Amino acid sequence: MDDIAPWRSDFGIPEDISHLNAAFMTPPPRHVLHAGREGVGTKAQPWKLSRASFYDDVEKARASAARLINAAPDDIAIVGSTSYGIAVAAKNLTVAGGTTILGIAGEHPSQTYAWTMLAQEVGATVEHVDRVNGQSWADALIARIKDRSRPPVSVLALTQVHWSDGSVIDLVAMGVVARAHGIALVVDATQSAGIMDLDVEIIKPDFIAFATYKWLLGPYSLAFLYAAPWQQDGQPLEHHAFSRVGADGYSNQYDRSLNFMPGARRYDMGERSNFMTLPMAITALDYLQEIGISVIREHIADITTAIAGHAESCGVGVIAADQRSPHLLGLSGPEGFSDGLVEALRSENVFVSARDDIVRVAPHIYSGGRDAARFAAALESYLSRSKRRA
Repeated sequence: MDDIAPWRSDFGIPEDISHLNAAFMTPPPRHVLHAGREGVGTKAQPWKLSRASFYDDVEKARASAARLINAAPDDIAIVGSTSYGIAVAAKNLTVAGGTTILGIAGEHPSQTYAWTMLAQEVGATVEHVDRVNGQSWADALIARIKDRSRPPVSVLALTQVHWSDGSVIDLVAMGVVARAHGIALVVDATQSAGIMDLDVEIIKPDFIAFATYKWLLGPYSLAFLYAAPWQQDGQPLEHHAFSRVGADGYSNQYDRSLNFMPGARRYDMGERSNFMTLPMAITALDYLQEIGISVIREHIADITTAIAGHAESCGVGVIAADQRSPHLLGLSGPEGFSDGLVEALRSENVFVSARDDIVRVAPHIYSGGRDAARFAAALESYLSRSKRRA
C-alpha cells in the first residue's frame, strides 16, 4: 500500500487531512469541480442554450449510470435523491394487505419511510429482521421469507451494504429467492454503487436507486433509478413535458402528448437538466470507470483491512471479514466509544462518522497508507486516554 495514493493529487484535499468518511460524503476530483463551474457559466449565458441543452447531458448521464450496473440506458431514470427513487418504486409496486415489506434491522430512513407509509395505506406491515448467532443477512432474510407461520413477504427493501456497519447483503442470493417466491426486490445502492459488483442482469431487481455524492465522487442532489423492463409502464411522481414523446424535437410547438418516451424516462424528475450537477456526474463516472471499479475496490480494501487488523489488535470490535464490505468498515466498542472516537480523531484531522453507535471508516481512492497510519495512531491515543480515565 502506497503511503500516498496515486490518485491523491486529483483531489484538493490538504496534506494534513485524512478523509476516511466517504460513506458520508466525498470531495469531487478537481476536474469534476471544474465541470460544475463550467455548468454555472452555462446557466449564466442562457442565450446560448438550445433544446439540445436539455437532452444531451441527460442522455450521457443515463448511459454512464447504466454502464455502472450493466443496464441499458433506457432502464435509467434521473432523479433527485435515493429517497425519490424509492418513492417511485413504492408508488408502482402492488402490495396486498396482510403481506409484509421486509428489510434489515437498522436500515437507512430512505429505505424505510416510503414503505412504512405504503404499508399503512394498504394494510400491510413493515418488518426488519436481525442476525443471530453469526448469521449472514441473507440467511436471516431467507429464513423469514420461508417461515410460513408469518405473513407472506411482498417486497424486499434492501441495501447491498449496511449503511452503519458495512456488513454485506448477498443480493444475488436475495434475487434468486425473490424470484422463487414472487417477491419484488428494491435496492438502495448508495453505499455500494461504484465499488461493489452490481449487475442487474444477475440480480434481476425491480428497482435500484443510488445517489452520486458519496462513492461516485459526484454532486449532491442527484441520483439514478434503475427500473427493470417489466417496471417501466408505471406512474411517475411528477408530470412534465421533457419525458413525453416529441418534447425533444426542435419545434417550439408542444402537442401535449400524454405518451411517455421509452423506458424509465417517464420516472425522470422535473428540471432534471441541471447544468451543474449533470456534467459533474458524467465526469465523475467516467473517471471511476477509467480507473476501473475492481482497481478502486482492491485499493480501498487494502486500507480497510489494515485498519481492521490494527483495531482488532487494540480490542475494538470488527465484523468478521467474510461478512463485511471491502470499503465501509464498522468499529464498535463500549458505551460512548463511537462519539468519543469520532471527536478524538477529528482533533487529529482524521475524519470518520458514527451511525447507531458504530464508527464508520470509509476511505476512497484518495486515501493511502499514511491515512491508515494516522487513524491507527489516533485510535491508540484515544484508547490509552480512555483507559487512564477509567
